[in-house]
Amino acid sequence: MSHHILVVEDEPDINKTVSYNIANEGLKPLSALNLTEAESYISSNNISLIILDLMLPDGSGLDFCKKLKSSNAYSDIPIIIVTAKDDEVDKVVGFELGADDYVTKPFSVRELMLRIKAILKRNSKDMTQNTSSKIETFGILSINEDSHEVFINDDEIILTALEFKLLKHLLDRRGRVQTRDQLLSDVWGYSAHITTRTVDTHVKRLREKMGVMGKHVQTIRGVGYRFSRNPD
Repeated sequence: MSHHILVVEDEPDINKTVSYNIANEGLKPLSALNLTEAESYISSNNISLIILDLMLPDGSGLDFCKKLKSSNAYSDIPIIIVTAKDDEVDKVVGFELGADDYVTKPFSVRELMLRIKAILKRNSKDMTQNTSSKIETFGILSINEDSHEVFINDDEIILTALEFKLLKHLLDRRGRVQTRDQLLSDVWGYSAHITTRTVDTHVKRLREKMGVMGKHVQTIRGVGYRFSRNPD
């Protein structure tokens, strides 16, 4: 089944170029020049990934990203932000809102295609491996791998698909240090051209969502991160 990739970009030439290259990869591009068109596509299609510009004529891409990632229906759709805004603070905010990747203009179309394919491959692998219900517990934390649900003291915490995979990866390797490069390769699916700040931002957001259990995601200075070996 071909993936539908939604390109939300108000510059027609860029939208056309990206859509053309997506089609050349055997994927199905959907082109939106504003957020209104984007919402219409999302509500009527099974979207596999969104390429999202930040500065759009009818609203903020960051606000749109936040809206989607806060929605139960669409929070699992991966989002790659593509924008001319390359300030570090904009990248951090994008990641904190749940974006899966961030590309600044001008960008290499070939690199963007590689990032798209890496995310689609990662999600496809997750779905393939997730064929039977499996519940894992760690103290008051429980993870249902089949439904992608996480509970702390029976209270559900809402994670994006990437945050869920990051938590599961760290928990499965508890007691062992995972370097930022290892996490980029194993969780994000690529090993180059991506800043390790991506990992730091997602870990920070994951800790905040986990509340009292966030302390178990430990920072090993100069190396990476480690999940506690025991819940006590």
